[in-house]
Amino acid sequence: MSKRKNAKGRFLTILFSVISVLYVLPIVIIFINSLKKNAYISKAPFSFVDEKNFAGFENYETGIERTQFFESLFWSVFITVGAVALIILCTSMCAWYIARSNSRLCRILYILFVFSMIVPFQMVMFTLSKTADTLGLNTPWGIILVYLGFGAGLAVFMFSGFIKSVPVQIEEAAMIDGCSPLGTFFRIVLPILRPTCISVAILETMWIFNDYLLPYLVLDIRKYKTIPIAIQYLRGGYGSIDMGAMMAMLVLSVIPIIIFYLCLQKYIIKGVAAGAVKG
Repeated sequence: MSKRKNAKGRFLTILFSVISVLYVLPIVIIFINSLKKNAYISKAPFSFVDEKNFAGFENYETGIERTQFFESLFWSVFITVGAVALIILCTSMCAWYIARSNSRLCRILYILFVFSMIVPFQMVMFTLSKTADTLGLNTPWGIILVYLGFGAGLAVFMFSGFIKSVPVQIEEAAMIDGCSPLGTFFRIVLPILRPTCISVAILETMWIFNDYLLPYLVLDIRKYKTIPIAIQYLRGGYGSIDMGAMMAMLVLSVIPIIIFYLCLQKYIIKGVAAGAVKG
């Protein structure tokens, strides 16, 4: 019996190791090609860098200059940080109220939040684009409110599940000691929600930072470009693409999100599991 378990364990280890390599392989290929000359990227995309095809950091210099990378990075970080902070603050308070109230209205609201998770973005994107332009939300400040609407469903679902697993007696004790509802939330509930806050922050950050379609539809791209939009400007006329510069910019664009994820990855499983305890 133990031999079977050991064999099964080795098989699963090998299987998941292969899957992990397959996930990382595209990033490795992009990095290798970012160091090649353009002519060799199309001819031999899977070959290693050598003296013949090595372009140095020329692709990075060209990409940064043509895409105004650091300006685009600033807007991407600004929108991501603002939207994630607003999502965590608003949805955690909303989920707390929904979880602690047994009214029919709160149950309907919870169902609507969950339902919003399965609505395809393509169903609302044209109406959303027109509405955002009419209301003046086509700025980095305005799009943060749009992301709040789209990110609320998942966040409320996760926060509600976690809050339902927290004993209500803790909050009652705080209120007996003189805490107001807001004081109870910020002093008692929010610190308890820390694992789920971090999980929501990771999931929402990975989505918002890498999002292309929503900023492209909503933002005034003549003034504001996020990184995914800026990278598209490396496409020239008649289908020509500066592949070397594009590969270099793709490498630079994934570095911030990888660092962010690696710093907080230990919290994500804990938070997701806690948020899924109760529906």
